[in-house]
Amino acid sequence: MQSIFITGAASGIGRATAKLFASRDWFVGVYDVDARGLESLAAEIDATRCITGALDVTDLEAFKRGTAAFGARTEGRMDAMFNCAGILRMGPFESVTPADAHKEVAINVNGVINGVYAALPLLEKTPKSILVSMSSASAIYGTPDHSVYSATKFAVRGLTEALEVEFRPKNIRVADIMPGYVAGPMVDGQTHKSSMLQTFGIKHDADEIARLVWDAVHGDRVHWVPQANHKVFIRLAGFTTLARTLMSRFAKAH
Repeated sequence: MQSIFITGAASGIGRATAKLFASRDWFVGVYDVDARGLESLAAEIDATRCITGALDVTDLEAFKRGTAAFGARTEGRMDAMFNCAGILRMGPFESVTPADAHKEVAINVNGVINGVYAALPLLEKTPKSILVSMSSASAIYGTPDHSVYSATKFAVRGLTEALEVEFRPKNIRVADIMPGYVAGPMVDGQTHKSSMLQTFGIKHDADEIARLVWDAVHGDRVHWVPQANHKVFIRLAGFTTLARTLMSRFAKAH
């Protein structure tokens, strides 16, 4: 049985991904800081097809314990690792507290790096394994009202591109997911609604992105961008002046 380890699995994209893979006969490891969310998720998935565990992704040693427990259930296999845990704080830079900004970096960047370190021993032992991380359309060009979040997702994008080259000799594929706004608790819980949210709108739901993760696990691209206008923008972003002009207009649209 193929297996996937998912962080941030108690809600949103992580939860939808766990349910999709479980429904397609994969063994799923679901990890999060939200114990109640994990408990309700486990109730929806056949207990023989999953393992749950509390995990703060900023704690490398806890991460290693989680992957070890997962490996004990999968005979040392990890066909896929999905670094999904992440947080977002919308608002002008000065309105986001330093504590919240540093927390974004700790979870969105350090959490992904910890995931790579913790998962690598199992990924190396599993033929044709893949490391997938959650990036964002905010990693196409720096996004107003998402400055620190955008920076963290650029970091994930850069890490993905570098590891895609580094890990080829290990026969480990590496990819990231780069959606725009996704309906769910990350967007719904924002006290400040960015003008960019009003401009681009919510175009995806968690189930759609879960299907994109499935495609990434079974595909060979590095970046997976689901929305047509973002695919165009990622090409334009290479032309820095034009991209800056367009982003400024989008930000002023509201």
